[in-house]
Amino acid sequence: MTTPPTGAAADLELLGSIARLLNSGSRPEETLAAVADRMRGSIPALSVSIWRREPNSTALQAITSPRSSRPGARASYTDLPQPLEDIFRLDLKHEGELLGSIDVNFGGHEPSPAIRDLLGIVGDMLAPYMASIELSEDLAYEVAMRSREIEEQRRFVSLVVDCLPVGLYVVDREYRIQIWNRKRETGTQGLRRDEVMGRPVFEVLTRQPAAQLKAEFDEVFETGQTRQMQIEVTIAGEEKHFRITKIPMRQSPGRISHVITIGEDVSQTHQVQVQVLQSEKLAAIGQLAAGVMHEINNPLATIGACVAALGLRFDDLPTEVPPAFREYLDIIEKEVQRCTGIVDGLLDFSRSKERTKRPVDIGALIEDTLFLLKHHQRFKRLTVIRDLVPGLPLVRANSEQMIQVFMAMMLNALDAMEDNGTLTVRTRPGGSRPGDVVVEIQDTGIGIPRSELSKIFEPFYTTKPPGRGTGLGLSVCYGIIEGHGGRIEVDSQPGRGSTFFVYLPTSSGSPA
Repeated sequence: MTTPPTGAAADLELLGSIARLLNSGSRPEETLAAVADRMRGSIPALSVSIWRREPNSTALQAITSPRSSRPGARASYTDLPQPLEDIFRLDLKHEGELLGSIDVNFGGHEPSPAIRDLLGIVGDMLAPYMASIELSEDLAYEVAMRSREIEEQRRFVSLVVDCLPVGLYVVDREYRIQIWNRKRETGTQGLRRDEVMGRPVFEVLTRQPAAQLKAEFDEVFETGQTRQMQIEVTIAGEEKHFRITKIPMRQSPGRISHVITIGEDVSQTHQVQVQVLQSEKLAAIGQLAAGVMHEINNPLATIGACVAALGLRFDDLPTEVPPAFREYLDIIEKEVQRCTGIVDGLLDFSRSKERTKRPVDIGALIEDTLFLLKHHQRFKRLTVIRDLVPGLPLVRANSEQMIQVFMAMMLNALDAMEDNGTLTVRTRPGGSRPGDVVVEIQDTGIGIPRSELSKIFEPFYTTKPPGRGTGLGLSVCYGIIEGHGGRIEVDSQPGRGSTFFVYLPTSSGSPA
């Protein structure tokens, strides 16, 4: 073994080179390996190993000289192997905490006091270096863990936004889209997130004029108030209602930086609200009609009695009564009878007469109605399609009233088709309650404008020419079906015909 010089100059050279290595900015393992190699070449040692504590661990790692035949090893902090008799160990401590050690193999020789002092100075240099390394690695580890937590939190928030059952997107002050959730991707426009992110919202949402959309965003940016509206759009021929809510967002105290827009499909809710309003309106009309009609019945009865009395007086007169007089009496009598029919119809609408209900086969009632109508001259020119599901549950109903309802609807269909077309009658299970039975009466007539659909069940409303109807047929049907615990709905478009849906509870689900 050659003995390198160990004079003061050599010691200073070793310490200076170690200082340069510690400030080189290289990776800790490379730096410590170079230090071990420099020490091995500067002191009379067979090998030099530097143990250092691994970051965020209790394990120690042995870093040896690249020219050493002894490979690096790992050991537990508490299980650091005891040095052999020919190994000199110097603990590396900083502020009382053990960070590692230096193991030097002198080949069985005891190091001189000067070598010991030199190793102590090297240890004093390495301990702060290891402490700074651990601090940097701890900070890097914390930053990495914090970044991972932030990324996990961001993914979680993104997942929550994507799981919302409403369409959501966010625009910034430049009106560029910053967030576009999954519901927006699978919505009616079906635009993928990567297709819209960063683009101006006016290029993406084109159903609404750009100026109007910009004004809506500007109002929220300027006022800081949430804005809500309801819009109606037609998608694939179907009318849809959406509730749009624009919410201001601030990333920091100060002016609004973004606007969150939420779009919720409220078509079902809107339909229910329309049905409730229709029922309330018809109930009010029914109550008014009942009071008025009771008052009108008495004068009508008086007029009818006077007409009959005048007819008898004419027969007793000694001279011939002018034909015009009898004609006038006939007209008065017919008009009184017509008014009486209207009054009875309104009374039927306002309060369904109590009639016996029993379990009936709805398919058999449809067949009975079609049998009665087949003798109708105009009905013979129609094409009638039956699509009746056999074995449906029985419906608790009054047969006469049900036939009256179906006949009124079929005659309305006949009028809508002007003596030709196709009438389809279907029965099927379904409805909002389990076990309900649905009757569909579909025609290929002229259809009804959507703006008029809410009025068709009101008394005296009719789309027929003057003299062709009183407008009481569907209102009476509505009252009868409501009295049976069911409901009537209609779907119609001009030029495409109409379909009336009658929902009836079954015998087991009918109210007592």
